[in-house]
Amino acid sequence: MNVFGYNEKIVRVDLTNEKITTENIDEDTIKKFIGGTGFGAKYLYDEVPPGTPWDSPENKIILAVGPLSGSIVGGTGTIAIVTKGPMTNMAVDTQANGFFGAFLKLSGFDGIIIQGKSENWKYLYVSEDEIDLRNANEYLGMDTWETENNLKTKLMKKGELLSVFSIGPAGENLIRFSVLVGDHGHVASKGGIGAVFGSKKLKSIVVKKGGKNIKYWDYEKLKKASVELYNNVMKTVISDFSKWGTQAGFVNYAKIGWLPVKNYNNENGFELNKAEKLSGQYTRSIFEHKIKTCWACKIAHNRYVKLNEGDYKNEWIEEPEYEAVAGLGPQILIENPREVFELSTLIDRLGLDVNESGWMLGFIMECYEKGILKDKDLNGIKANWSNAEAAKNLIKLITKREGMGNLFAEGVRISSETLGGEAKNIGIYTLKGVVPRGHDHRNRWYELFDNCMTNTSTLEAQGGAMVGELLNMEKIENKFDPKIVAKLNAKYNGWHIFENTLVICRFNTNGMYSQLLDAFNAATGWNFNLDDLLKVGKRIINLLRVFNYKNGYNPEYEKPSARYGSTPKFGIGKDYSIMDHIDEMTKIYRKEMGWDIETGLPLQKTLKELDLDFVKL
Repeated sequence: MNVFGYNEKIVRVDLTNEKITTENIDEDTIKKFIGGTGFGAKYLYDEVPPGTPWDSPENKIILAVGPLSGSIVGGTGTIAIVTKGPMTNMAVDTQANGFFGAFLKLSGFDGIIIQGKSENWKYLYVSEDEIDLRNANEYLGMDTWETENNLKTKLMKKGELLSVFSIGPAGENLIRFSVLVGDHGHVASKGGIGAVFGSKKLKSIVVKKGGKNIKYWDYEKLKKASVELYNNVMKTVISDFSKWGTQAGFVNYAKIGWLPVKNYNNENGFELNKAEKLSGQYTRSIFEHKIKTCWACKIAHNRYVKLNEGDYKNEWIEEPEYEAVAGLGPQILIENPREVFELSTLIDRLGLDVNESGWMLGFIMECYEKGILKDKDLNGIKANWSNAEAAKNLIKLITKREGMGNLFAEGVRISSETLGGEAKNIGIYTLKGVVPRGHDHRNRWYELFDNCMTNTSTLEAQGGAMVGELLNMEKIENKFDPKIVAKLNAKYNGWHIFENTLVICRFNTNGMYSQLLDAFNAATGWNFNLDDLLKVGKRIINLLRVFNYKNGYNPEYEKPSARYGSTPKFGIGKDYSIMDHIDEMTKIYRKEMGWDIETGLPLQKTLKELDLDFVKL
């Protein structure tokens, strides 16, 4: 077999027996599931038995790339990771940009499956010529940047390039919202995969850039499609991101109520002059910065930043992305950009999800304000709003699982429900345990609803824009019409999962479907059309849906918490109540997806149409 765009080979790592093997990926799996999230969903469904706890040796971590990985197409150094995660005890799909995916592909592999549990702490080394498990005890307790720097110093020879992804102390301590961080700040952040790595005692994965020559169907067409893709993407908002970072729209978001402010508990939004001081336009004018980019990416939206005072004085740190700035700025009322940058850096280096961290800090601060939590509960920390030092100390408390930090380490949902009483009405989460991204989703219904319905522990159908016309659907006139939101999310669902299956940075695609389709077809020679891509995406979604159903999925949990579903008093969604329509929306969505309206389980007819005949309900 010789499938264009693939190595057709994966690495299987058995940590329990310290055994490493390689095996071929069959052609049917490649053509039905393409790569990335698709491969992850297939192996997860096939190999992780129903009822397996997330921290069991039987749980598996699947890291996978796609047919464009390591190519000239921008943003194809991304890696997709699928496992069963601790936040929901169901499927997790998360990605990290950088270089890991490209280096793995060029080393001759399309994926890595990690299983079992090591007796002692290990790191995995992967190259074209050598795959090895090595002792990691000397790296325990190190943060993610320290681990990466030390491993590179030890392993990297002149002329070589390494991609190093690691867990920090948070993952070692099994914090439920811990992450995997690599390439100096790129984060696989959703679903608590850092805790899964920690449960297996796997500290890090190191991949050396290989020299494999990937064969493409038509390389000249691939080059042309890559140029067209970039040119069209740069005609969109991405051009602003390239200049100012993802905080480019901070002031505009403040005007329409998209910023999360004081744990969704502020009637007047975030003052525009304060929002301006957290915008990329302002922070790049006051902090020295230099370009930081990913594999083959010309957009280069991110920067390294040097702070001139504070915790990281004269150090080059990663410029926080929009969601970090939103969650650690207006969400907890911190206005000083340096303090926001320091807090974001601490969270990344300890190895925590910045989204869940922001919602957790807001939850704690509101509980403290209302007397639900007192100084003695927080080891003496005065958790007032706007208190950056308190926020840092709370993050350290959580990472060490000290005192109440042991509860907070379980995430917002468990903390809120465990404290009970008024605290249960303060936490922002879906009932299955998924927190929002860095927005006030009450003013972005399509994301709020998607977050409730997702199978993957993060946004599944929507990527930040409700633009049905891009998929030849009707133009959206009212973004708070419950029927339109439900129907559009169902119709749209599949495309973003397919991007995760190609394993490409979303900023390098941004709705340019025809150009990305051209690149995919040039690489593989398969002549897919848009309907084919959506079918692949829906196939993956439905497979994950059945996996979750077999692992305790409860249809009653596809709803927001009281605060998450509350009616905003500021913003474009002002006075619109999603809770008045959530049951109706859920039924419409399930019907459009081809699922049972009451249970949310895919109908056998739907599975057959998606070539999932092997799936048994």
